Amino acid sequence: MKKHKFYFISFTYWFLLLYIVSALVWWFISLEKQNQQMYFYRYEQLRQDDYQYQEKVVALKDAKHRKFLQYVGEGSTFFILIMIGAAFVYRTIRQGFRQADQQQNFMMAITHELKTPIAVARLNLETMLKRHLNPDQQRKLLENTLSETNRLNTLTSNILTTAQLESGQHPLSAQAVNLSEIMTEQLHQFQLRHPSRTFITRVTPDVWIKGEQLLLELLISNLLENAIKYAPQPSTITAGVENIKDKYAILHVADQGPGIDASEKSKIFAKFYRSGSESVRKTKGTGLGLYLCKKITQEHAGQIQLADNQPNGAIFTIQFSLLKQ
Repeated sequence: MKKHKFYFISFTYWFLLLYIVSALVWWFISLEKQNQQMYFYRYEQLRQDDYQYQEKVVALKDAKHRKFLQYVGEGSTFFILIMIGAAFVYRTIRQGFRQADQQQNFMMAITHELKTPIAVARLNLETMLKRHLNPDQQRKLLENTLSETNRLNTLTSNILTTAQLESGQHPLSAQAVNLSEIMTEQLHQFQLRHPSRTFITRVTPDVWIKGEQLLLELLISNLLENAIKYAPQPSTITAGVENIKDKYAILHVADQGPGIDASEKSKIFAKFYRSGSESVRKTKGTGLGLYLCKKITQEHAGQIQLADNQPNGAIFTIQFSLLKQ
């Protein structure tokens, strides 16, 4: 239904644009034809025995040529303005449809992402209430419930932080923070939440930068969550922090997933962007994680880059200015 609506609007748009351009061309031809007729009419009024005959003929030709240039200039100006306006309108329409589609996908994703952890946590708690479980079974259910609660907390943090950063209601509370400790703590939390996954840690101790700890924790959490989401189960996830020449702090997270197509590398940091259709997508998410990563990086005057891992996968690298002690 949405595609049919877009095609109908596109057809109407191009039809109207063609009509306007055709009307402009017809206007130019009509005026030039009138200019020719006025020239011949005035030419026929001249008397050849008039001693100023040649001067008057030259003046008529000059007037006709100036009229022609006037029509060309006005027509070209109107044509350029029409095409600029048409390009702006068409781009706005396409962006409107794209944003509407992304927002619809976001609503579908957020509904699923909110309901799933709530349903799992509720089922686990009901099971513990209704059945007599041994301590190991209870611990397993509690760990699962805690994992889903952390997932829900990350989701709500992403949404709230995105809204606050975009509205300017979250001024950066920058102070000296130990990026190495933040990365180590986040990796520890993820290892507890995902005991079946293998993490390779490469953290240089005491890498200090100026920033806000809560935002940096959310940044690292989103990068690790993204790696887990797309990397297959047996593969390893590499994450670390390095000190480069006592000038830069480099944070990196690498996975061995399918990687990111070249056509999508420039889009993945866009708000709500997720490849494919939300109705058939299997991976979890709302399309805010990487967008928020870029937003937080920019708030800390850093740079985020994406590169291909070898033999497959993706590497996200973030560069911050090192805080000099």
